Amino acid sequence: MKIIKNTIFILLFLILSISTALLIYLHFFASNDNDLSGEWTAELDMTEQAAVTALSWLQDIEAVSISLEDMEAYMQDLTIQVNLTLEQTARSEGTFHCRILPESYDACNQAAYEAFAVAFRELAAERLRMAGYTEGTDEESVEALVTETFGMSTVAYLMTCGPALLPSMEELQAQYDGSGTYKAEEDILTRQFDSGASVTTKTEGYIRKDSILILSEETDSVSFGFLSDHYPMIYTLEQTQD
Repeated sequence: MKIIKNTIFILLFLILSISTALLIYLHFFASNDNDLSGEWTAELDMTEQAAVTALSWLQDIEAVSISLEDMEAYMQDLTIQVNLTLEQTARSEGTFHCRILPESYDACNQAAYEAFAVAFRELAAERLRMAGYTEGTDEESVEALVTETFGMSTVAYLMTCGPALLPSMEELQAQYDGSGTYKAEEDILTRQFDSGASVTTKTEGYIRKDSILILSEETDSVSFGFLSDHYPMIYTLEQTQD
């Protein structure tokens, strides 16, 4: 009988110890991945979009041959910032607000055309040398030639007469901007965008790890414009404020 009592006591002690250790782990180490509250920031990579568009335009005007890899080397780190605010109002539920930052879009667009201008001047210099041009073909000389020919700088010329390197602000806003409510259940984030007259639903898988949130659009989710056909809805958001 004493042996049985001792055995029961030892089992209860072990169960209590394991339960206590589990509670301590959950409290201090395990993240509450259903609570997504906070202000999050994502960066949309526009490098490939801009490089492909610029390359296609150069090929159309029969410029000197250049590869996509070369064009991407000119256009690096072209990103647009997206802010996503999530506020939990009940267990696994809450409200959200998402928007593209206009100043980030403008800066990215400017950087894209400045990079494009560098490539354009270098290709123009190469074309001039191939044609037997005997004057200077350094960057400053080519820039002066462009200004003299078109009455504007290379960047201004490309912005005015060249291709749209980025999707328009309106297209990106249609893709990402909006407010509404969300539910986070079983690693699935369902957001309902309230546009006043109608409510549109977007379903995304999510992974929460500390200050990193990764969202990936479900294949059966409603498409938000043509960008869904070209850009996978996978983006990493860093928490900027608790």
